[in-house]
Amino acid sequence: MERLELIKEKIYTWDRLQKQLAIWRFKSKKIVFTNGCFDVLHLGHIEYLAKARDLGNILIVGLNSNESVHRLKGLHRPVNDEHARAVTLASLSFVDAVILFGEDTPRELIHQIQPDILTKGKDYEEKEIVGFDIVKETGGEVVTIDLVKGYSTTQTLEKMNKETG
Repeated sequence: MERLELIKEKIYTWDRLQKQLAIWRFKSKKIVFTNGCFDVLHLGHIEYLAKARDLGNILIVGLNSNESVHRLKGLHRPVNDEHARAVTLASLSFVDAVILFGEDTPRELIHQIQPDILTKGKDYEEKEIVGFDIVKETGGEVVTIDLVKGYSTTQTLEKMNKETG
């Protein structure tokens, strides 16, 4: 299999992810889940995702669909479409699975996946994290990760607009 095919194999449909989850659980893998738009991938995203993966054996990234990003960030976003964002995330060695979701929050996805660890950046309080109650009820853990100062997609886009404006 060629490298690009291997990368694209890490982008899952729900049916295929369910089967893979059963395999990972059978092998007693600790599953970590996070989510986001990951519109313009930057150093902050890389460090965050690498640290998230270090919390377990498998990192699943829930990725907001184009429509979901439009609703959350405005019609000018995403800059990169969902296919480009999914392939970019899947190309990272520490990301094991990427799955798109079209809702505004990943609550239903978290309910279906039942991760051992749910993670978000420290800009969230634990009780603000969508799905924290689901994970806690099943004996899982919610972990917040320090963010890299000075890196955000919004800041990057604002800087680009000032430079080209």
